[in-house]
Amino acid sequence: MEMPKRNFRFLDAAEGGLVVEFGSTIDGKTNAAVMTLAETLGEAKLRGVLEVIPTYRSLFVQFDPLQLSKSELKEAVTSMWGAPKVPDRHGSLWHIPVCYGGDHGIDLSFVARTHGIDEAEVVTRHAAVTYRIYMIGFAPGFAYLGGLDPLLHTSRRTEPRLKTPPRSISVGGMQTAVSPPLEIPSGWHMLGRTAVRTYDPARQSGAFLFEPGDYLRFHPVTQGEYDRQLQAAEAGEPVAEREDHRD
Repeated sequence: MEMPKRNFRFLDAAEGGLVVEFGSTIDGKTNAAVMTLAETLGEAKLRGVLEVIPTYRSLFVQFDPLQLSKSELKEAVTSMWGAPKVPDRHGSLWHIPVCYGGDHGIDLSFVARTHGIDEAEVVTRHAAVTYRIYMIGFAPGFAYLGGLDPLLHTSRRTEPRLKTPPRSISVGGMQTAVSPPLEIPSGWHMLGRTAVRTYDPARQSGAFLFEPGDYLRFHPVTQGEYDRQLQAAEAGEPVAEREDHRD
C-alpha cells in the first residue's frame, strides 16, 4: 500500500502525551491512516512509547518523557510516515447475529416512523452494510461503526436512558454501534440485541473481541436462535463468526 502524503498535525497532550490528528472528517480513509500509523508505531517498538490509542481521526501516543522526548517522537512519526510503502493491513471481518425489534429493539418502530419506512426495511438496510469498526471506547468493548445507510441516520435521543440492556445494537446520528455485555447509559436508539460478547475479561484469546480497523456485518436471527446463541455464549462458546479481511 502506498503511503499517502503527510496530512496530519501534532497536538500536545500533557507532558507524556501526543495526539497525531488526521484531518477533521470521519471516513474510512482517515481512519485507515490512523490505524496504519498505530501499527507502524507498534511494530517499531520505540524506546519510551507506552501505549497507542486509535480513534476516528487521531492517534493518542502515551510515552515516558524520561526515555523519549516529544521532539524525538514527532521526528520518528514524521520519518515513519515518509516511508515509501507500508504493508497492507490484515484484519478481521466479523459476522454478528442480531435479534431485531420487540423487547430487544424498542426503538425500531420509532426509527421506521422517523424515516417513513417499515420496520422490515430498517432491518434489511441495517443488515445490508459491511461496517468499519472505527474505534472502541466509552465503555469496555463498545464498538463505534461507520458506514450506516444514510436513510437510517437518526438524531440521538433528547433524553438519554440511564440504563440500556447489555449487547444492544443501536443507531445514533450517522453511526451504529455494538454495546458490551454491560448495562450502560445511552442516547442512541436500540434496534436489537446480539448474544455476542464484545468484552469478556475471562476470554483466553483476549478480553476484547474486536479491534479498531476490523469490519463487521449483521445478520437477523429469530428469538429462538438468539436464546440458543445466548446459552452458547454464556458457556464460553464463540457466537460471532470471523474471517480474514485485507484493507
